[in-house]
Amino acid sequence: MQKSSTHSTIRQVTAPETPTFAFDEVDLALLKVLVTDARLSQRQIAGNLGISAPTVSERMSRLEKAGVIRGYTAEVDWAALGYPLTVFLSVVATPGYDIGDVMSQMWKIPEVQDVLLVTGDLDLLVRLRARDHNHLRAILMDRVWQVTGLQGTATQVSIAEMPAKNFSEGLLLEIEEFLKEQREA
Repeated sequence: MQKSSTHSTIRQVTAPETPTFAFDEVDLALLKVLVTDARLSQRQIAGNLGISAPTVSERMSRLEKAGVIRGYTAEVDWAALGYPLTVFLSVVATPGYDIGDVMSQMWKIPEVQDVLLVTGDLDLLVRLRARDHNHLRAILMDRVWQVTGLQGTATQVSIAEMPAKNFSEGLLLEIEEFLKEQREA
């Protein structure tokens, strides 16, 4: 479906901009504990941080309402469930076609894990999971290449991955160091 603007629905399909949250050392410490083990009880977290359980509850609630904590989920090893292939698709939309519509169509494909609007020569970078070569072929031919508004795709298949890391924990430590340097300056 041709749209009048190639960007008319992007804001409708992408995540909203997140305002910066004013956090303190207690919030940061709480987040560090949660990204290490989100299954801890509030009482256990309070004990680890040396604060009361009601304070933990209030802080967690405030972080959730602000969108800093978006949820508590299990990290799934997709290879263990039969989806070992990580595939990246570089996507270029047809000139004049609404990129937001292309994004929505890609997002509806069950094997698609991420759809990112990017700058440069591409329009989108898509990450998906596949069982094997035949499954990837079917995803591309039966789903991806049926998306209206695609000019072209390039497929990159991951042949090896580094072990999963706790990205959140590492970045929170970096934030903590940055704040410490700011206070000392």
